[in-house]
Amino acid sequence: MTTPKKTPPPRLVQCASTWTMIAYPTKKREWSLERKVRAMKEAGFDGIATIVNPEIKALADRFDLVIMGGFDGSNAKRAREQIIAQRDLGVFYLNVQLLNHDTAPAEAAKLAVKLIELSEELGVAVHVETHRDTATETPEKFDEIARLFQKATGKLMPVTWDHSHFAVSKHLLPEAYVPRLLAWPKLIQNSNLFHLRPFNAQHCQVPVADRRGALTPEFKDYLAFVEELFLMWLDGPRPRNELWVCPELGVSHGYHLSLDPSPWTGAVRARQEYKGAWHRALKRTKRR
Repeated sequence: MTTPKKTPPPRLVQCASTWTMIAYPTKKREWSLERKVRAMKEAGFDGIATIVNPEIKALADRFDLVIMGGFDGSNAKRAREQIIAQRDLGVFYLNVQLLNHDTAPAEAAKLAVKLIELSEELGVAVHVETHRDTATETPEKFDEIARLFQKATGKLMPVTWDHSHFAVSKHLLPEAYVPRLLAWPKLIQNSNLFHLRPFNAQHCQVPVADRRGALTPEFKDYLAFVEELFLMWLDGPRPRNELWVCPELGVSHGYHLSLDPSPWTGAVRARQEYKGAWHRALKRTKRR
């Protein structure tokens, strides 16, 4: 009698973003790329979130790190070149920021269809990010694009979920995080990429911990949301049985306030806290 094989537990893959370490530890004494990648490995990350090039690929291989890629979603012709270049460097998951804030949903959805079909043709998994200053920057715009995508293809649109932009555009308080931001269960469960940027009602990025190392109240509120987000994904079909996340704390574009602790030290701490939230969510799924 053959013993049935056990399904392996779902895998959480945490990738550090290279933009988290811009000008780290200072602008004048910024670490080399090699030192940054070594620090990612030493901090316990599984991979790097970046637009890959041969130098980063070589360092990722050296330190046994996977790569979460990305590209500019401005047109299909350029996208093909960018996707092929990253695929040939071993990248499977690719994030795309779709067009501009004033792009009509119908136009954005049309390009999204082309990009996802292109990714399937080329053997990679492109996900469309919910992001400021793009066609998906608000829940209403995103809703319509996702609806039109499904109407055109009969499929759910793969999404890179960054809920921070939706939260700030609606100035959501913590009690509204779950009902307002987990309003797309099938789309969330269909996706493999999450950008986990801690936010509150007024700020797209809040500090993970204070300078003494204590978690901030704002991050605690966000962490409770992350556990519910993980639980929702785990309750779904678990595509490829893996979820890739990026503790998305950055330096540029006004995300980092001058008085806040370093985004890099915040990302390292967030990785630990997200790992705990993942295990708590796993236990909750087993009790259901």
